Amino acid sequence: MSHDFVKELNKRKELSSVFTFYSASFPQYMLRVDNDLAQQKGITIDNAMSTLSTLIGSNYETSFIKFDRQYKVIVQALPQYRALPDDILKLYVKNDHDEMVPFSAFMKMEKVYGLSEITRHNMYNASEISGSAAPGYSSGEAISVINEVAKKTLPRGFGIDWAGISKDEVSRGNEAIYIFLICLGFVYLILSAQYESFILPLSVILSLPAGIFGAFLFLKLFGLENNIYAQISMVMLIGLLGKNAVLIVEFAAQQHSAGMSVLKSAMQGAKVRFRPILMTSFAFIAGLIPLVFANGPGKIGNRTIGSAAAGGMLFGTLFGVIVIPGLYYIFGSIAAKRKLIKIEDENPLSEDLTQ
Repeated sequence: MSHDFVKELNKRKELSSVFTFYSASFPQYMLRVDNDLAQQKGITIDNAMSTLSTLIGSNYETSFIKFDRQYKVIVQALPQYRALPDDILKLYVKNDHDEMVPFSAFMKMEKVYGLSEITRHNMYNASEISGSAAPGYSSGEAISVINEVAKKTLPRGFGIDWAGISKDEVSRGNEAIYIFLICLGFVYLILSAQYESFILPLSVILSLPAGIFGAFLFLKLFGLENNIYAQISMVMLIGLLGKNAVLIVEFAAQQHSAGMSVLKSAMQGAKVRFRPILMTSFAFIAGLIPLVFANGPGKIGNRTIGSAAAGGMLFGTLFGVIVIPGLYYIFGSIAAKRKLIKIEDENPLSEDLTQ
């Protein structure tokens, strides 16, 4: 059953290098002890097994010091006396009368087939299967495929569970989505306080999908997967691309407060902030080039975080300078009609007090 399940998993393009060491027909030797014969010869089973363990597997007895160095004394039969399985029956054990009795006098050896190892998971007998996601597929996609194959292939009474990093990922579920939503929520609330409007921040938030699209596109082009490194890059892009949008929206909002129309404020903001945005963004992309083409240990992680950040920043910048002024014009026009505070004194209270 285990090998059939592995064969089905290897047929899926989303998985690679799926294997298992489980074997129910592993060649073994079974030592059968005749308890009655052992007692007749004055040998206890405990003494026999302890002696056999020492002769075959060795046992640490004591230490001694010579030439100012400490040496360990290991008791074990010489290699030529334990080279073959049949050599076990030629070894001797001391009985209650200090007589040496061969193991062959009360023990027989049989060649059998059985489990190579007994694995238990959550108190159930288990077969451990290892594998990885194929290039271009994420670990989440691989987990989904394994669940799908298990549902179709495994008979009733069989199930699967996870171990290691996969278990942590399955237990976490869709936490990455919630993290992104929380980050966007914080950005939205901060911008709402800055602009004193719940509508203007949408021109910043809605400019971010262009950068996220660029990050996924570069991951696809370079054959990389959407893992934790890519997700870190996307969280970073929220701040970097949001900063570019804030540069335009902030300047346009100031111009609109000074009496300029929303359309002209948007055009003026895009014109004035165009060069600073391109300068800082392309400088950042140039700094990511070594990560995009990284080699050596950890190159996959470096390439993933570099490619996602570079692609997101490139697309977010090129499309942002076009999209952000348009978004500001749309939401700025709405915000102008729905102003929370229609009459507001722009002078700080501290200046009024000093006067």
